Amino acid sequence: MKLVYRLVPQPILSLVIVALWLGLAGSVSVGQVLLGTLLGLLLPRLTQSFWPDRPRLARPLAGARLVATVLFDIIVANWQVARRVLGPLDRLHPRFIEVPLDLEDNFIATILGSIVSMTPGTVSVDIDRERGVLLVHALDAEDPEALIRSIKTRYEAPLKEAFQC
Repeated sequence: MKLVYRLVPQPILSLVIVALWLGLAGSVSVGQVLLGTLLGLLLPRLTQSFWPDRPRLARPLAGARLVATVLFDIIVANWQVARRVLGPLDRLHPRFIEVPLDLEDNFIATILGSIVSMTPGTVSVDIDRERGVLLVHALDAEDPEALIRSIKTRYEAPLKEAFQC
């Protein structure tokens, strides 16, 4: 088993790289699969030293549910942002919001910030580890407390469950 992890130190990341490569390549041919596999094997090994204290995914099923939630939210948020931007702009309520963090791990907090930024309509601006807050800019946040609750329940709690932190 140790030999497998020496060859493929981050199997999930390797699979994601292969899938992303095939998605971006536009065609699934033997050459593209081989090139994607080569990238999926090499990139995690080459970047392994940059991640010395990376947390381990303790509950993969919880991680898969989180990925599904994020993908669903990206689709829904694209639709909502398009409707709001194409509508009357005076109905938008842009603002900065501080989301209190319950995460102790810096890497997991960074993942949360990335998830927030991937969802259209919100951008993670800063993670203040001293104060324990994630600063988020929202395009339309009429109810800031509802947005905070949404980020904490839809993303932070599943991250804590998936990584057991």
